[in-house]
Amino acid sequence: MTEAILLVGGKGTRLRPLTVHTPKPMVPAAGVPFLTHQLARARAAGIEHIVLATSYLAEVFEPYFGDGSALGLHLEYVTEEEPLGTGGAIRNVASKLHSAPDDPVLIFNGDILTGLDIEALVDTHRTTGADVSLHLTRVADPRAFGLVPTDADGRVTAFLEKPQTPEEIVTDQINAGAYVFNRSVIDSIPAGRPVSVERETFPGLLASGAHLQGMVDSTYWLDLGTPQAFVRGSADLVLGRAPSPAVPGRCGDRLVLDSADVAPDAKITGGSVIGAGARVEPGARVDGSTVLDGAVIETGADVRDSLIGARAHVGARTVLTGAVIGDGARIGADNELRDGVRVWCGAVLPDGAVRFSSDQ
Repeated sequence: MTEAILLVGGKGTRLRPLTVHTPKPMVPAAGVPFLTHQLARARAAGIEHIVLATSYLAEVFEPYFGDGSALGLHLEYVTEEEPLGTGGAIRNVASKLHSAPDDPVLIFNGDILTGLDIEALVDTHRTTGADVSLHLTRVADPRAFGLVPTDADGRVTAFLEKPQTPEEIVTDQINAGAYVFNRSVIDSIPAGRPVSVERETFPGLLASGAHLQGMVDSTYWLDLGTPQAFVRGSADLVLGRAPSPAVPGRCGDRLVLDSADVAPDAKITGGSVIGAGARVEPGARVDGSTVLDGAVIETGADVRDSLIGARAHVGARTVLTGAVIGDGARIGADNELRDGVRVWCGAVLPDGAVRFSSDQ
């Protein structure tokens, strides 16, 4: 049985303030910590043993997931004391693996929402005899990504950093952040120092003649690194566009957790999530947004494409579009926050204090 390493050590800087008190993989998406969706999909693919490579706020993971038995998994945890990069983090957990040298080990990042066929990636690895296999996906504009060209048989021929000119865009295939390594390759990564798989391990293996195989799977794929992407990913899970067996309810236009209080005339649409103990008052509208546990959306407020932190308070008639409101923040009545505005945890904005839009 294939085992897996899940990389969950990042600080989630681009998601602040939501990651001030919560590591990015534990921020709720579609009603449960995002990590739950990844673990559930791995289990559905037949994986039973997963080692979590933790770092930032590492103490949060084990109290929530324990030994993994509730998910039908055996979970173990390894914390890096100093940042080791992707390759260093993989090497740091090697002692917890049970695989033999030639056995495949699945590795995936804790901030990617994907419909990847995990079993197909493992099968591709086995049938091609690869040392490392990579999930590749195609994107319309690859300039923000590392390119991974392959030959006619899918064998990786190069790793190209973010292209700057049209001539450098030789493929639309990018590294999608999920891999299968032979256990022996993991053991060959230098221990005790930072290592990047993208910049050091993969190019080094290629230069040494190792077989790196690419498998293109262009089903759903989204990097949840920004608030806008995280909101979209959560909504897509609720709407059923992104697959997960862990969504706590039927897919549809909204997900309202059992202990939430939503007024009968409040409009909850676009894959919005209303968390446990949250309250949405009469006449309020929440569209394509995530409202975390214990938050309050007052009468007539209009919340669109926004993330509302736990126990935050959005005042009456306030308009939020593409905003991020930190845990415990209080936004007074008759405010207007747009276009990526972020309000820090615990901050207080008085009534009518802020009017912001891109055309002002």
